[in-house]
Amino acid sequence: MEKSDSVYLDINGIAKILPHRYPFLLVDKILEIHLEDGWIVGQKSVTMNEPFFQGHFPKFPIMPGVLILEALAQTAGVFIHQKGYQDRSAFLLNVNNAKFRRPVVPGDSLELHVQSLHLGSRAGKVVGKAMVEKQLAAQAEIGFALKALEEV
Repeated sequence: MEKSDSVYLDINGIAKILPHRYPFLLVDKILEIHLEDGWIVGQKSVTMNEPFFQGHFPKFPIMPGVLILEALAQTAGVFIHQKGYQDRSAFLLNVNNAKFRRPVVPGDSLELHVQSLHLGSRAGKVVGKAMVEKQLAAQAEIGFALKALEEV
């Protein structure tokens, strides 16, 4: 992978940025970050060991849609941090135009594509697409508020 303004982060690097921990840390790695162009690609490997599969359609385990949206939001959180907002934390404000196109099942690798639409000192908005094998699994616009860490 070329690394002009592209950055690669593994789970340890992500854990240094996001406050989430197991079982709510839903991004395994960051494949690319392009700060100038305003986009990031993350990845979540979905395994049968995920705790939500025990109760979410156990005979036909599918990843809950809300957790796919959370994985997109966490990917956006890494982008926000890398964009220079290390002194702030992002909080979900809204989700608009969410659509779920195909189920995500154990063995799938979710590619989390997030494009920044707006990023200011107090709030922002992104559009995210979760892909499995180049097929659209879910998409949404996600709005968030940025709060100073000392206010949290």
